[in-house]
Amino acid sequence: MEEEEIMWKLDSNSVESATIGRVMSTLLSSRPRKLQEAIFRFGSNPHQTSVSSSDESLWFLNKYVTDAVEKKDSLDQILVPMIESSLKYRGRKHSNQPMIILNWLFQEKLLCKALVTSLATMISRKEDRYIALGWCTLVRELLEVEITMTQPTKNGVSENYYALLEILCACIPRLTVIMCDGSGLQDGSELPTRLSVAAADCFLALTEALTRKTLLSKVPSRNNASNSVVALSRIAENKVEPVTTSSEASNNVELDWLLWDHLDELIVLVQKLVAWNRKSRPLYAKGLEQVLKWLEEIKSHYGNFPDETDKKILKTGVLLLSSCWKHYSRLLHLEDHKISQHYKDLLEQYLSGIQFYTENCTEKRTENGDTTGIETRKFFLNCLSLLLGRFDQQQFDRIMLEYGIEISNALLSQFHSADEDVIEGSFSIFKAAVFKANYSSSQSRSTGTSMMDSVVPSLLDLLNERNVTSKAVVMLVAEYCFINTDGHCLQEILKLLDSPNALQRTNAVDVVRELIRISSDSVHVLSNSMWQDVAKRLLERLADEEPEIRSNTSNLLPMIDPSLIFPSLVHLFYSSDERVCLSASDALIAVLKYHSEKHEVIFMLLDSLSNLTQSLDIPDSSRDKGQGGSMLDFDKVRMLIAEWSKSVKDWKLLIEPLIDKMLAEPSNANIVKFLSHISEHLADNADIVFSRVLLHMKGQELDKSFFARPDSRTCTSNDSDAFTRSLFDRLCPLLIIRLLPLRVFNHLQSRVLYGQCNEVLLHASKNGDIDMNRHDCVATLLMNRAFGKFEFEDVRKLAAELCGRFHPKVLFPIISSQLEHAAESQDILKIKACLFCICTSLVVRGWDPKFCNVLLKVRNSIEKVLLWRSLEGDEVSKAQHGCIDCLALMICAEVQTPESIRNSSTSENIVAGKMCSRSPTLNYVISQLMHGKHEFMSPPKLNSKTYISESSFPLPFRICMANTLISACQKISDIGREPFAQMTLPHLVHSIEVVRDQEIRAACIQVVFSVVYHVKSAVLPFAPDILEVALKSLREGSEKEKMAGAKLMASLMASEDPILECISEGLLEARSLLSVMSSTDPSPDLRQLCKKLLVCLTSP
Repeated sequence: MEEEEIMWKLDSNSVESATIGRVMSTLLSSRPRKLQEAIFRFGSNPHQTSVSSSDESLWFLNKYVTDAVEKKDSLDQILVPMIESSLKYRGRKHSNQPMIILNWLFQEKLLCKALVTSLATMISRKEDRYIALGWCTLVRELLEVEITMTQPTKNGVSENYYALLEILCACIPRLTVIMCDGSGLQDGSELPTRLSVAAADCFLALTEALTRKTLLSKVPSRNNASNSVVALSRIAENKVEPVTTSSEASNNVELDWLLWDHLDELIVLVQKLVAWNRKSRPLYAKGLEQVLKWLEEIKSHYGNFPDETDKKILKTGVLLLSSCWKHYSRLLHLEDHKISQHYKDLLEQYLSGIQFYTENCTEKRTENGDTTGIETRKFFLNCLSLLLGRFDQQQFDRIMLEYGIEISNALLSQFHSADEDVIEGSFSIFKAAVFKANYSSSQSRSTGTSMMDSVVPSLLDLLNERNVTSKAVVMLVAEYCFINTDGHCLQEILKLLDSPNALQRTNAVDVVRELIRISSDSVHVLSNSMWQDVAKRLLERLADEEPEIRSNTSNLLPMIDPSLIFPSLVHLFYSSDERVCLSASDALIAVLKYHSEKHEVIFMLLDSLSNLTQSLDIPDSSRDKGQGGSMLDFDKVRMLIAEWSKSVKDWKLLIEPLIDKMLAEPSNANIVKFLSHISEHLADNADIVFSRVLLHMKGQELDKSFFARPDSRTCTSNDSDAFTRSLFDRLCPLLIIRLLPLRVFNHLQSRVLYGQCNEVLLHASKNGDIDMNRHDCVATLLMNRAFGKFEFEDVRKLAAELCGRFHPKVLFPIISSQLEHAAESQDILKIKACLFCICTSLVVRGWDPKFCNVLLKVRNSIEKVLLWRSLEGDEVSKAQHGCIDCLALMICAEVQTPESIRNSSTSENIVAGKMCSRSPTLNYVISQLMHGKHEFMSPPKLNSKTYISESSFPLPFRICMANTLISACQKISDIGREPFAQMTLPHLVHSIEVVRDQEIRAACIQVVFSVVYHVKSAVLPFAPDILEVALKSLREGSEKEKMAGAKLMASLMASEDPILECISEGLLEARSLLSVMSSTDPSPDLRQLCKKLLVCLTSP
């Protein structure tokens, strides 16, 4: 029996469900008029058994809902079909059957409450997005329903409206979640889904319904516009006090508080609307932003009064929110086609309100801090933005044709306000209304142009001050200048740049800045003539009296085509006016940084400098006096380059074009100087530099007709221009390499630099022979230029210098072999080039003991050259001078090693002179000078009188050794003076005592003189012995020795105080000796010198 009862109940439920489904289908498919008539007849025949008619369906539905409410069963089978029907027939005429049914059922309060409660919970219970979309549609229709009954009957929705709102308000948090979760990103913009749009509109309908108590019964006509303005303004100023009954007033207050309780959700709603409309409807989004700002201000100002004492203030905020939101909410709907039917009335109300409160209210604050009229004007401006911003382009154009002048005049009056929000709101509307309208027809285009032309003079008058208004006008005028093709407005702005009013000039600069920004963001560009005018006027502002204008101008110039400004800007950079010069400097730095990786801009700078160099208008103050002519002071450019180089991120984009430009213009000194200031960056990309140089040098050919005879190698060409071009062309790549720091030559694995030279190293070639005709690397090309048979002398010297920078592992094996072959064949040019290479290497790299054997080979070759007979001034003597300098630099390099300097402080070395063994070249030179042969120098005994034996080496060779020591004295650095003196003086002093040859003794005395003169205080330990040498040479020496001794005496007397104190006792003897010689010596020159020395000794 129990199973049968259960089965009977299941069957009964199934039958009942099927029946209610057919009933709902019948009712929802009925015509609205028939359905209303059936509702009117309801109750006349309640005992019907069939469900084939609307009357019977209503009877069954009423019984089903009543039973479900009594049993507290679910009402979803009633509500879901209504939701589906609302969604299916949304927006169609004669499709309000669900509203008719709900209005009928709502006539019984018990059923109404149950149905609404079930409907309210359904949005949270049902996760189906389709149901949620239909739910939002049904609820919005329910809140906005306007049912016209054909028969007199009660309106269930109206009678239970407040209760309905109270229950449905609980759905607001859920609607907020649906709205937020329904957003997605597309092309960087946030866009809503269909469901989130429906949820937002349902949210708006619900909150608008909470304010419906104050809605106007009908939209006012234009004749009644002034009354509407007053009503709306009183709402914005919170002065509305609706006339209602006591029960209505109580309900109104409750609804006001319900709206206030959901203020946070309102803020979230408007935030989402702003995000959804920001890109597609900018004016509408701007109005939304103002509404959002107002809501946040309401919350901030009125939301912090929880105490009863402050309840009155809170009530004010609650009423203000309700009063204004009823108008904002109707303008915020995303889907609302009704508003376009009466937009004219709303537009007229808003414009009239703006005009009324602008003319009749001041902006002075009242005693309680309020600003009379300002908040009302903000309200109307916000409404106007929301109204105009929601229309599509076609509707917007139509409105502008009819109301454009009226709108522009109303908004222009707002630019005189001191309130930023009023200015900002007016600017947004004005920009869209006047400058953004798309006038499609010729008539409308003419109307639009006329309207714009009529307002521009008024806008320009507002640029006489610096305030909030001027900032807004700056943007508006810039917008108009951009779209005004005849350039008339732009010319008016450029005239303001010359205005005696500094504020006008400042605003004009701001207009130009905004114009440049607009142009950079648009595919439409200004004409070239317009840009030329702008550039010319801006450059003139670099001399403005106002620092702000000069600074703003400097910041603007980078955004203009550099070709329009560089020549004049560089000229201003060299102006004699310091103020103009500084402004131009700032502008140049800004331009270079803005185009940091565009080589074309650097070319413009270099070309402008070159053109200015050739100009006759260069001020004398900017000429480089040291260079002569009209060379510019390039040091001023160094600062620009330093600042610009900091902004370059990828030097590879610049280096190759810069190298190519220098190779194309080899005589352009400005390019060389420019590259010298970025040498470290060139070094970081050395392979690029070497590759471009190598490619260029491979393609060069030397015209041998420049040289009349191969032996003389002198240029006899009458074509001096061709000669100069060829010279610079061959010098240019070498100058580029010379700009590189030494570290780039340390990359032994660089194929482009060393090429086959590495093969010589890898195979440990002993003779260092290399094919210099193979142009596979920079090194062989440089050696070819340095050692080639035909070459310009300047090119040969520079190439030899660059070869001297090679890594010693590459240089010395090759150069020693080349020098040896040259010495054997007596090739003077190659000898000089080899010596120059070695000298350069010793200067830039110093001494390396690892290459002693190679340098010994070099020294042997030098010895051969020095033994050649020569005449003063011939080529052999020039080569021998090079040998002397090379030996001197070898001595300096050896003496200046850290080990030699470190050991120079030991007393043992000072006394014995053992340090000479640490400098094999110095030992060699002194040995040849003293003995005429190379033997190890034992520590000399200064008091020994034993004469040394002298070889048959010719005297000129030994004199060359003395000259080598003199040259070393001149070249020695400060840190090498002390070890050099300690290594040299003991042997020289001793040699003067024991050498028999008068010429050699005189030469040795001359060397000692050079040591004392150049090494200065380092000779202190040897000062007494040196003085004795000078005295002895004056007493006993030949005429040359006496003259050398007198000079040595003079050098000692001119020394520092410690040396003078050390020789003070010997100076008494010197005075007596000088007194005798000044009167008795046969040489007049010597007598004269002795008299001068005697005066120095006897004067106080």
